[in-house]
Parts: sequence; structure tokens; C-alpha cells
Amino acid sequence: MTLKVIVFDFDGTLADTYDAFIEIANSLSEEFGYKPVNEKEQENLKNLSARDLIKQSEISVFKIPFVLKRLKSELTSKIKELEPIQDIPHCIEQLKSQGYSLGIITSNAEENVLSFLIHHELEQFFDFIYAGTTLFGKHKIIKRLLKEKQLLSHEVMYIGDETRDINSAKKSQVKSVGVTWGFNSGEALAKHQPDFLINSPYELMKILDNSQYNLMDKQSHANSLTI
Repeated sequence: MTLKVIVFDFDGTLADTYDAFIEIANSLSEEFGYKPVNEKEQENLKNLSARDLIKQSEISVFKIPFVLKRLKSELTSKIKELEPIQDIPHCIEQLKSQGYSLGIITSNAEENVLSFLIHHELEQFFDFIYAGTTLFGKHKIIKRLLKEKQLLSHEVMYIGDETRDINSAKKSQVKSVGVTWGFNSGEALAKHQPDFLINSPYELMKILDNSQYNLMDKQSHANSLTI
């Protein structure tokens, strides 16, 4: 089995947007009627799935699409202030030089993603962007990617920082990599059993250099290969 395509989540995986999202979400809390998060509570958020977070915030499910739309809109004004996750640019360049096709699947707005990539001179490394997905709809986009690009599931790997990213990859039957530098903690991600769980971008390179990768099957579970 040969890996051909590596797909990244954007927020928290490629771009360090955590603090900006918390700031914007808190600024919208009164308008949309949910609890703001104080500094002490922020660390606990990393152990919650998106569904648990929504439940804890006590926001009406009917308001969520409108909150997400405003979050994306507000982020537009901050996007050029944001930095890539440390070491991500170099790793992306290395992956591209090794012949992998790189892409992004995100619930953020395409204009935000493109603005960020252009600002940091990263746009040339990515072959496609699927943006504006629903909060829990990434698996549908991954399946669409497989169909449109005529790819087999074992030819694609999805990398994300949230439990919903891991679940989306599993639903799509593609390999999943959970990263601990984003929204969810390593403990929370591990509970959802990603194929790999990494603590730095360079550990992704180690995974791909591991000769065992191409031999993995259903019986060789990821946790034994976690770095």
C-alpha cells in the first residue's frame, strides 16, 4: 500500500488559531447567549470533544451555524497576524519535495485559508483546499476527495488536532494522525484511537520514513506505532 495524498486540517494543525478563536468566541458569547470561557477553564477545554464543548457551553444547537459564520468572518481581520505552527512550513516543504500531494480540508473559510497561506508563502505547496465544511461533516468531504481524485482509502492520510478530525478519518477509512499541539489534548485524542499520535511536526516525517507504514493492515494498530 502506498501513501499518495496527505490532507491537513487548518485551524490548530497548520495555523496557530487557538487563542484567536477563544478571543472571538468570548466576544460573541453575550450576543449568542452562551458561556464565555475564562483563562482557568481554557485548559479543560482541550479535554472536551466538539460535541461535549457545545453541550457545556449551553448554546442552542440552532445558533451554532450562525456562530461559526461569525467566527470565520471575525477571523478574517486577524488572519495575517497568525503564525504557522512551529516547524510546519519546513515539514510541508519536505513532504512536497518527496512527491506527496498535499491538501487542506477545513471548516474555516477559503478566503481565510488562502490569505494565511499566501501571507506565509505556503500556497505553492498545496494542491487543493476544501473549505467551509460543516462542523461534523468532514468525513463527507474526505469521501468526496476520494471519489473526485480517484483515490483508494489507503492512499490518503488525514492530519488534525481535534477528536472530530480523527472520527472523520475513521468514517472515511483513511489513516488518521492526531496532533497534540492544537485544540484537543493528547489524552482526548488518544481516546479516539488515531492511527498515529504525534507531538511535533517532525514526528510526522518519522512516521512516513518508517518502512513499516506501507505494510500496515487492519491487524497492525496504530497505537503500537505511535511516536
